[in-house]
Amino acid sequence: MPQYARLFNPILIVGCIIITVSFAVRASFGVFQIPIADEFGWLRTEFSMAIAIQNLAWGIGQPIFGAIAEKIGDRRAIVIGALTYAAGMVLSAWSVTPFEHQMYAWLVGFGIAGTGFGVVLAVVGRASSNENRSMSLAIVTAAGSFGQVLGAPTAEWLLSFMPWQQVFIVFAIAILALVLTLPFMRAPQAATKAELEESMGQILGKAFRDPSYTLIFLGFFSCGYQLGFITAHFPAFVTEMCGPIQPGGVLHSIGITSTSALGAVAISLIGLANIVGTLLAGWAGNHFPKKYLLAGVYTARTIAAAAFIIFPITPISVVVFSLVMGSLWLATVPLTSGLVAHLYGLRYMGTLYGIIFFSHQVGSFLGVWLGGRMYDQYGDYTMVWWIGVAIGAFSAIVHLPIRENRPAPVAA
Repeated sequence: MPQYARLFNPILIVGCIIITVSFAVRASFGVFQIPIADEFGWLRTEFSMAIAIQNLAWGIGQPIFGAIAEKIGDRRAIVIGALTYAAGMVLSAWSVTPFEHQMYAWLVGFGIAGTGFGVVLAVVGRASSNENRSMSLAIVTAAGSFGQVLGAPTAEWLLSFMPWQQVFIVFAIAILALVLTLPFMRAPQAATKAELEESMGQILGKAFRDPSYTLIFLGFFSCGYQLGFITAHFPAFVTEMCGPIQPGGVLHSIGITSTSALGAVAISLIGLANIVGTLLAGWAGNHFPKKYLLAGVYTARTIAAAAFIIFPITPISVVVFSLVMGSLWLATVPLTSGLVAHLYGLRYMGTLYGIIFFSHQVGSFLGVWLGGRMYDQYGDYTMVWWIGVAIGAFSAIVHLPIRENRPAPVAA
């Protein structure tokens, strides 16, 4: 049987469904920036802070849900995550003050953690063979991109005939429906005898003493910053700063007649391009050192972001940037999670990856919050964009010294 013919199994398929829905909802929040701010007369900072808190809560919750999954089971952890996610969406729908949105953003963030990469990638990783693991992780990550393709336009479409509060309720129902898929998800405990003999404290101590783990932790920060900022602010950025869409042009002829619509479509284009980019990263992760691939991804992101902000922002440049950045968007996830699994094994992969993902979400928090803060202070996003360029270059550099060899198991 060909190698990739053994890729697809019920666990991988269910994992893709869960990630798709979870990320579709998460990726849509940037579309609500302007409607919510306009309804209540808020500064851009107010709802940006709610999204920033959501991202921070996601980061804090990821290692917690990883540990929960390893303690009581993956499926129970996902149920808790789905219930928390849906509760946060419903409560946010009835919120009328910035403080309420920011409070309930904690629930949404923890819910994303319970239905997101940390738990699902660990399940899929354990269910995959060694030769297919990198590609399996890439397929699940690409499912998140497919969710991004669906999320922003779906939110924009629903907003055309219902208020944002009802859209939140619809999304909460979709999240609860994920529980129906869980009977098909039962992953084996694919760990070596040596890994099973190690305690969580031993494996965490080994990782924390390893400089490579620290470098992976630091490098993932810029990924979160860039993704958080673009997801939350790019639709508004394009709406307000992009040149006009010319009547009779290519975009106008396919129904994109306003910069507002282009902003939502840009998020979808990023997700669409990332499906290809992530799958390519998964294939490459099986054939080349992951640290060099990660350094290359961050270098390409840095060049793309710098070029975009230097040149005039036009509808065509928005499309080109979205496709280029999209091809690099989540390519870091299968490479980073695969590197963690390679270095420290599968037994506590959810917790170990969750801790590194916390760095990602601290970056995401700052990207979202600084975007709103600097917009209110300076009237544009230029400064926060250049900060993203600088830390992207930093991440490209810090991956180079990583030692991509697996440490010996700690003696019990």
